[in-house]
Amino acid sequence: MKHLAILTGGGDAPGLNAVIRAVVKTAIQEYGCEILGVRNGFDGFLDPGGIFQLDLEAVRGILPRGGTILGTANRGNPFARKVIRNGQVVIEDYSQQIIDNIKSLELDALIVVGGDGTLRIARDLWHLGVPVVGVPKTIDNDINGTDYTFGYDTALNAAMDAIDRLHTTAEAHHRVMILELMGRDAGFIALNAGLAGGADVILIPEIPFRFEAIVRKIRRRVARGTYFSILSVAEGARPQGQEQVYAIEGDAVYTPRLGGIGNEVARYLTEQGGFETRVTVLGHLQRGGSPTAFDRALATRFGAAAVRLAKQGGFGRMVALHGTRVEDISLEEALATPRRVDVNGDAVLTARALGISFGDD
Repeated sequence: MKHLAILTGGGDAPGLNAVIRAVVKTAIQEYGCEILGVRNGFDGFLDPGGIFQLDLEAVRGILPRGGTILGTANRGNPFARKVIRNGQVVIEDYSQQIIDNIKSLELDALIVVGGDGTLRIARDLWHLGVPVVGVPKTIDNDINGTDYTFGYDTALNAAMDAIDRLHTTAEAHHRVMILELMGRDAGFIALNAGLAGGADVILIPEIPFRFEAIVRKIRRRVARGTYFSILSVAEGARPQGQEQVYAIEGDAVYTPRLGGIGNEVARYLTEQGGFETRVTVLGHLQRGGSPTAFDRALATRFGAAAVRLAKQGGFGRMVALHGTRVEDISLEEALATPRRVDVNGDAVLTARALGISFGDD
């Protein structure tokens, strides 16, 4: 094993630089490999200057930094790329060009760091002969086969901190405070931030809710003399019998962007419940900033394990955390079923026992 490359795709997440650092240091110091960086996801294989050499100096000091020194692209699918032809937007397959460019670099392995979309592209390229090793990354924690993805813990702590801050102003003004959180179709951030932050209502995609149930919960609190409430709301939460709310619709290339359910809930609580309600959309604050100790350590372990897996020829596989051990599973297994909150699991049962409403009662 002499030539490796690494890219980061999809949305950014705290811990990406820790992975890059671990890959570079392990490849150079343990195996004497040359390591290349690919800029802006898979687009780097198509763009001039998209490939550059990484050395120990390039990763010095990046461990505590958020973002990624490689850049990323969450719309960089080589199998479906938007281009302009004769003034018209068309969708073209650039995968063969990328495969040819990878072969020309004589890579022994390509380490792909990303969420389900990026890892799905990696799997498809592996089926076409590219020696790929995957590293799971997403603040949503929704990749199957690993107990945790790095980035999630940092996002969770940012969400919990926001709930803590909202408590004081909610209590002072006797208001209902709604915090809308990321997570796409998985409710891990909203659930565990709500549980850790003492939310009164938690709305997640896995448990469709009823507006009337939320009103009843808040009115019960008021009847007991508690004139404020905190709602932790996942962006993918939806009322029973209704669709999710999207801020931006998708198309053949771009996935739709969730957002706006917090305002829908606020509107109902104001108009039908008579509560003074405010909405905070935490948004990309969850994705930025310095990674927590947990995410730094996990990302570092994943990066080093990915290089070892490449050395063993474990292509078409992904490193994963199982309990306290970093092991590996096939990309097929990782992508077979998205990871979701267990509605009968300990976290949900604990929340219900504490009197937290999921809007389904």
